[in-house]
Amino acid sequence: MIQQRTIALPHGISLVCREAGIPGRPTLLFLHGFPEGAFIWDELLLHFSRPENGGYYCVAPYLRGFGDSSSPAATDAYRAKHLVQDIIALISTICPSGAVECLVAHDWGGAVAWNLANQQPQWLKRLAIINSPHPGAFLRELQSNPAQQAASQYMHFLCRADAEALLSDHQFERLFGFFHTPAGLPPGWLTDTVRSQYKALWSKGLTGACNYYRASPLRPPREGDRAALDLELPPSMLQVDMPTMVLWGMDDPALLPGLLHGLPDWVHRLHLRQVEHASHWIVHEQPERVATELRHFLLLNW
Repeated sequence: MIQQRTIALPHGISLVCREAGIPGRPTLLFLHGFPEGAFIWDELLLHFSRPENGGYYCVAPYLRGFGDSSSPAATDAYRAKHLVQDIIALISTICPSGAVECLVAHDWGGAVAWNLANQQPQWLKRLAIINSPHPGAFLRELQSNPAQQAASQYMHFLCRADAEALLSDHQFERLFGFFHTPAGLPPGWLTDTVRSQYKALWSKGLTGACNYYRASPLRPPREGDRAALDLELPPSMLQVDMPTMVLWGMDDPALLPGLLHGLPDWVHRLHLRQVEHASHWIVHEQPERVATELRHFLLLNW
């Protein structure tokens, strides 16, 4: 059974969390991306909380700016250091005796997770990333790969001052369009129930979600805006030494396969799993495959 509660963190941020399992058991923490919410993990929370699948205590927060979690007004409040602070404070609250067994993260949740794994690795034993680019690879591709530059141009739209209004038009037509297949059709997983979950989430406000893009310097260049071309990340910010699974839907139209090149240079204990015929929304499309890959990764000896 999934329960939902609000966890107040010491630095004044509150995160609404969905959870399953028994507190005190080894913990799995799940971080969603844009334009998602914590409910995308529900099947995995139930799966991994069962005794036969490890009996984990599973927690999935709505990140700051999403749903009923705290949504600071300032754009700078969505810079990486603040997002990482939220997750460290959450881990220290739900795992008072130590680190989470694995941090599982998709899209923007993955961006937070990559930073946390680099800067404060003591808070997690393993890292599982789902279609979220390593910052070194993303910077390289935004600077040098015209295909990735083109695929990422949508980020500039989400930085517009009127992005929230445009995304909300016609019952969130543009946002639902993010999920559509290359043929422009709604995917099979986008049932009436799931559609209602997203409408309820987005109706609570979109400014926090858009502020992730406004606060990030990692954007593709365009005329009049050099963006990532002027950014440099020191090698010390890119190294990840813990066991790490990268699970990648290879038909992701926004995050291209070139982002997987060179990962072993930064991720020293890498378990790379490429899934053909899966898109950016693999958590929705193939939850059983995601669960199987994660279970296998949790059992690997390193």
